[in-house]
Amino acid sequence: MDIYNVRAQLALAASAVVLPNASLTCTGYMPDAITEPCFFIADYTIEFDKVMKRKLDVVTFTARILVSRADDLAGQKLLDAMLSGSGAASLKGVIEDARGAPGSAALNGYAHDLRVMRMQGLRLYEHNGLQYLGAEITIEVIGDGSA
Repeated sequence: MDIYNVRAQLALAASAVVLPNASLTCTGYMPDAITEPCFFIADYTIEFDKVMKRKLDVVTFTARILVSRADDLAGQKLLDAMLSGSGAASLKGVIEDARGAPGSAALNGYAHDLRVMRMQGLRLYEHNGLQYLGAEITIEVIGDGSA
């Protein structure tokens, strides 16, 4: 699996979120500076060789969503919309749309399949010396280990 391109495709999928009065900044890597609201891939783990001869790897990505703390209620409301299981602002919805049609490859051909597994860590996050309200989304991606 081409991890760099999988990360980029996850960010591209997240960019389809529709937010009221805001646009979501999305990147497949951890940025030096945050332009909120911001979605980025913060971490990942790889389970190699889930099927013999490098046929399948499972990568679990942790994406972080950070919003401004300038208005505590507005930030939480925005996060709630993005962390919902459905709706125009749902990260779960737009990311899982990148699975493609049944029988086709996910993430524009860079993976076999994916699923948004959970949301966790609704709290304050420090990034580059500044504090943001945020949460983490765990995304499981499966794909060819030899690609």
